[in-house]
Amino acid sequence: MIRDQQVYRNGSLLWQHTPAVELQDFLRRGYDRFSGQYPKFHKMDPLSKLGWLAAEVLLNAAPVEDHLPEQVAVVLSNRSASLDTDLRYYNTVKDIPSPALFVYTLPNIVIGEICIRHGFKGEHIFFTTGSFDAQLVSSYAGLLLSGGLATACICGWVEVMDQQYEAALFMIERQQREGSALFTADAIMDIYRQPAVKI
Repeated sequence: MIRDQQVYRNGSLLWQHTPAVELQDFLRRGYDRFSGQYPKFHKMDPLSKLGWLAAEVLLNAAPVEDHLPEQVAVVLSNRSASLDTDLRYYNTVKDIPSPALFVYTLPNIVIGEICIRHGFKGEHIFFTTGSFDAQLVSSYAGLLLSGGLATACICGWVEVMDQQYEAALFMIERQQREGSALFTADAIMDIYRQPAVKI
């Protein structure tokens, strides 16, 4: 979970940055803290950077080496699609349109950036909903897993609009690991809503 200049994993605060810092600076510092050495990150739009960073944090604790690249699916959603980047791209059209921004004028590009980074080649979809719909996301992921189209699914919410942002990613596996929680829509919403526990 990433929100309010803070990064959480499983309800525990992993890292926080100065309150009221600009989103781009926060994402850059988060990149330095959790990853680094991936130059393409700096060319991404804020939505892709946020989703990419959330995937880095998630996969550091939930590795997917046990799954074939073709068997890892990604199911994401948000409220604003790529509107944040669309507006910035529109502003460049007045002078010289920016191809670097145009590349990111589809919300599913964040999925592409995550897949390129980790080599995922499975099914993927991006939904746009008014708020985080855990039932929709978990149901779709469940269909992929039960239908044999995936053995693992990274799913969740990645939203950016101006300086407002939030990311909550979860990994669901067809074969549950010993001691791991069962990922139902209710369980996902409980995790999404829970207050952070500082470590």
